[in-house]
Amino acid sequence: MTVYIDDAVWPWRGRRWAHLMADSLDELHAFAAALGIPRRAFQNKRSGAHYDVPAELRAQALALGARPISRHRDRDEVRRVIAQAKAQAAQGGA
Repeated sequence: MTVYIDDAVWPWRGRRWAHLMADSLDELHAFAAALGIPRRAFQNKRSGAHYDVPAELRAQALALGARPISRHRDRDEVRRVIAQAKAQAAQGGA
């Protein structure tokens, strides 16, 4: 199983954010907890099951073993990971 973190390019509230996604929801929740991100931050939307990670935590996620993916360089893989996250959301993952 793998945890992925994309580029921190999403602006919101004066910061840049990345998306943390994983091959399984259990792995995703455990990894987010290791980063100190509370479970209430989990987003299970039509856009896919993920956590938003502020840019300043991205390096820590990488140090813990998250695999970096870039929407610019890894388009096919990003599409696959997002499709998987959407399928998890559609299944009502918690």
